[in-house]
Amino acid sequence: MKIGLLSDTHSYLDDQILRLLTGSDEIWHAGDFGTAEVSERLSEIAPVKGVYGNIDGSDIRQLHPKVLRFEANGLEVLMTHIGGYPGKYHPDIKQEIQKNPPELYITGHSHILKVMTDKSLNNLLHINPGAAGKHGFHKIRTMVRFTITDAQVRDLQVIELGKRT
Repeated sequence: MKIGLLSDTHSYLDDQILRLLTGSDEIWHAGDFGTAEVSERLSEIAPVKGVYGNIDGSDIRQLHPKVLRFEANGLEVLMTHIGGYPGKYHPDIKQEIQKNPPELYITGHSHILKVMTDKSLNNLLHINPGAAGKHGFHKIRTMVRFTITDAQVRDLQVIELGKRT
């Protein structure tokens, strides 16, 4: 199963992003879509799983939940926009992660790309794909691609999309 993962598009999609997502079995968006049009354009490429972010209005909130837990090819996934990272989980999600840890935990919001494990929670894999949009303080726009095979994340690629401005 091929996954294209992005976050913090803030209403911005370019042809490069769309091209890189072509061939994905699913596209996951970790919030701050910006507009429903972003979700709709992504869904023309592949099914979209996403969560709303702090800048998203009611149109996105009707399409995507705040927290999404699902199984993908045998892998338990938990996604939210503002969630922190290992050692610094956000209070809104900390109890759920510790009580029932997923195998893959995805967040957005910080605009900082991170791929790390939480050794205190059975090597929970945390991915924040950074920001694919142009709004924010980040210098380089980023996204992530990977495959899920036999309940394992494999072939993870960090993709730099170019400068923010």
